[in-house]
Amino acid sequence: MRVLVTGANGFIGKNLVLRLCEETDTEVLFFVRGDSYAHLQAALVLADAVIHLAGENRPASPDDYETVNVGLTRQICDGLRNLAKSTPLLLASSTHAELDTPYGRSKLAAEQVVAQLASDIGNPVAIYRLPSVFGKWCKPNYNSVVATFCHNKANDLPVHINDVNARISLVYVDDVVNVFLSLLASPWTGQVRPVVQPEYSITLGELSAQIEAFKNCRGNLLSERVGTGLTRALYATYVSYLPKEKFAYEVPAYGDERGVFVEMLKTPDAGQFSFFTAHPGITRGGHYHNTKTEKFLVIKGKARFDFRHMLTNEVYHLETDGAKPQVVDTVPGWTHDITNVGEEEMVVMLWANEIFDRANPDTITSKV
Repeated sequence: MRVLVTGANGFIGKNLVLRLCEETDTEVLFFVRGDSYAHLQAALVLADAVIHLAGENRPASPDDYETVNVGLTRQICDGLRNLAKSTPLLLASSTHAELDTPYGRSKLAAEQVVAQLASDIGNPVAIYRLPSVFGKWCKPNYNSVVATFCHNKANDLPVHINDVNARISLVYVDDVVNVFLSLLASPWTGQVRPVVQPEYSITLGELSAQIEAFKNCRGNLLSERVGTGLTRALYATYVSYLPKEKFAYEVPAYGDERGVFVEMLKTPDAGQFSFFTAHPGITRGGHYHNTKTEKFLVIKGKARFDFRHMLTNEVYHLETDGAKPQVVDTVPGWTHDITNVGEEEMVVMLWANEIFDRANPDTITSKV
């Protein structure tokens, strides 16, 4: 399948082209700013589908709205009409088409040109009125407040907000691309107006605070809830703006004669992750918890875990080896320790179900 992407070197275009190139049975045809009318027509001859992303939103002259947003769309539609090809055409429009502004009027006119193509020859067309789109590779200080906030905060630059309560609607670029590709995989007829879901709503103040929290997590190690929804998408976007020299950062390490203890990550409600080392013959632990639980994973060396029940004095021992990964749980009410019984340094990953609280550590010293 040959897919012509106009505006292929723009923000959405870059993300779309990358995804299309992941498909072994898809060839991407490019049309970018500066390409000729002849180049466009030649591409239309080859194309099995057209995704029209090219547009002008900050022109040197208002006349450019008409030239690019309407004129280029008309050239595409006239080209398909003249070829008598029932080539699916997807148009990325904007919610600004609902506004009486030069830009909004040009986007509405482009929609009308595409709708007319469907009416004239039954060409399958899809018109997407997109709110603000965010994600990796969006140009900061241009037309995306998310890109601007992420870029500035990642580079220790200030952000300026006129109204922290101003609310904006957003869609994530990966969701946009997914909707495009899903539609291409499902043939349709006539005009359709799909929507991209989910669509998010957030105030500028909330947006700024969330991105600041992402930045701060390197210092306090407290991760935001980045696994789902808007927070997931915003976090991926923020990280994409980190300069290369900030790809890595240091975390606290506490060392003594036994080895080192390093905290890696803390979560609001799912505990924290750490690792520690121990030299041969060294024992760590010797305490119990009333409620706290932990998971240990020896990833290098050999370990012996010793347990003793605090009421019955029942004891239990087990050994694990980094060569055969095995998770060991600590159980409330059992005092426990871990000893390096190998001949090399032992390295152990540790998850605790709660962040360590010095005021209420729930860690009571008691030898096994």
